[in-house]
Amino acid sequence: MDNAFFSRRRAERFAQLLDEANGARRHHVRSRVDDELAPLVAVGQRLVAERPKVDVDPEFRTGLRAMLLATAEREGLGTPATAAADPARERATAGARNSLLPSVTARRARARGAILVGVAAGAIAVSGISAASENAVPGDALYGMKRGTERAQLALASSDVSRGQLFLDFARTRLGEAAELRGDHVGFSTVLDDMDADTRQGVRLLTAAAVQRADAASLDTVNTFVTEQRRAVSDLLDGANRTNRGRTRESLELLDSVRERSDALRAALGCGIPAPVASDSLGPAPDVCPADR
Repeated sequence: MDNAFFSRRRAERFAQLLDEANGARRHHVRSRVDDELAPLVAVGQRLVAERPKVDVDPEFRTGLRAMLLATAEREGLGTPATAAADPARERATAGARNSLLPSVTARRARARGAILVGVAAGAIAVSGISAASENAVPGDALYGMKRGTERAQLALASSDVSRGQLFLDFARTRLGEAAELRGDHVGFSTVLDDMDADTRQGVRLLTAAAVQRADAASLDTVNTFVTEQRRAVSDLLDGANRTNRGRTRESLELLDSVRERSDALRAALGCGIPAPVASDSLGPAPDVCPADR
């Protein structure tokens, strides 16, 4: 399939959704990508509705402006359309063309503009809004914005490997939130549930990428995460009550399972056995190498 075509369709639909969110006429026909683009549109709406006072670093502002201008120049935004090769034919069809909907060129310009808006919204969300909400925990006013920003980052990620790495970053973030909620047994357990879910999502994407590419680089990322995360999770046991200690040990057991899966996949890649068919919450489940049986 033509990926460029589908990317253009996504950008055009994103532009429509942004217009609709700002009060433009609503299109009744839904697109298959509406659910995927909804978090980005929601971030745009919340940026307007919940605009915190954040001092943007002048260097970031200058860099963002330069990036947007470079993108606009590369994509041809603001460049006049090429003159028609046949002036007579152009005059003959001008009336009919003016009575039609905006041309394909105009729609493409809108789509490119939507991409720039998406880039800007994503950059601002990751910088200014995240700076205001990065220390928020469940129950804080900005916590929903914090999680919405994470969903936007996932939507903007360019590959499964990037998404997998983001999920592991989110698991680290959930761990920091859990450390702030030790006195709230319900909140502590809920955040660890979210942390484990992010861990599984990230590991599943990265182990699948390792198998698909027959490359252990993604497994190195998983192992580094497990080593650092296990040490930090173990710190939660200090001074914890029985309930919190039991829940923390469940997360430690998950990390041990992740390391075992990563090591098994690395061994499978090393001995050249076929790609695993079976899969579970941690991704591909490899067979044992013949030498280890």
